Amino acid sequence: MRILFLGDIVGGASVDLVVRQVPLLRANQRLDAVMANAENAAAGSGLSPSQFRALSSAGVDLITLGDHALRKREILSTLESDPRVCRPANMGPRCPGNDHALTTLANGVRLATFCVLGRTFMKPAECPLDTIDRLLDQLRTKADILIVDLHAEATAEKQLLARHLDGKVAAALGTHTHVPTADAQILPGGTAFQTDVGMCGPHSGVLGRQTEAVMRSARTGLTEPWPLAIGDLRLHGAIVELDQATGLATAITPFSAREP
Repeated sequence: MRILFLGDIVGGASVDLVVRQVPLLRANQRLDAVMANAENAAAGSGLSPSQFRALSSAGVDLITLGDHALRKREILSTLESDPRVCRPANMGPRCPGNDHALTTLANGVRLATFCVLGRTFMKPAECPLDTIDRLLDQLRTKADILIVDLHAEATAEKQLLARHLDGKVAAALGTHTHVPTADAQILPGGTAFQTDVGMCGPHSGVLGRQTEAVMRSARTGLTEPWPLAIGDLRLHGAIVELDQATGLATAITPFSAREP
């Protein structure tokens, strides 16, 4: 099996790019499934129901979110009713929404995912290690293939979480920092790992935001809106090849593309 995981989708133009490209990628890359983190889809923060529907209709099978998961209140009903999208599992027991996402693919394989937030340089969250253990136990009989989204700031924390997941899931893929890292690998236990798979968005600015606005904030210390950058749209992610019999990875290849 071949599964493409796309990094943080930043802004509406990037949603449109993913919608246009996913059907082509599924055919050209011989993909069995596509997954994406879409926490920055709605003007850079959150996900709207219409964007979720567009991504799903285009062929994105499962969608994870991150620390901006609940920025758009209108997504809450979707988060609670549609099993194909989930907020981070360690946001807290009273947080609304699915703590994992699950679907059955055309080949009959049950594919699942969940996301955990890191706690270094980020807002408070429950222990990601304990949350991972809870979700692994919960999904053991529900899913054939499991891919985990590590949504964290610190590289060391993502590496630690991946080591904890090694041999238990097909892939542990980092998101949140928007810059792809050069460490794609298969860990000793058979889990594919990359510290950050990058973002799907405009690369003409700073992590998808306009350089000038970020620069003013850096110079003055004043808070101001950071509009989305415009231009140089790229897709970043990783393609994971899996052994369906074991549920573990056999290869991981960083993915990058621009629209022709």
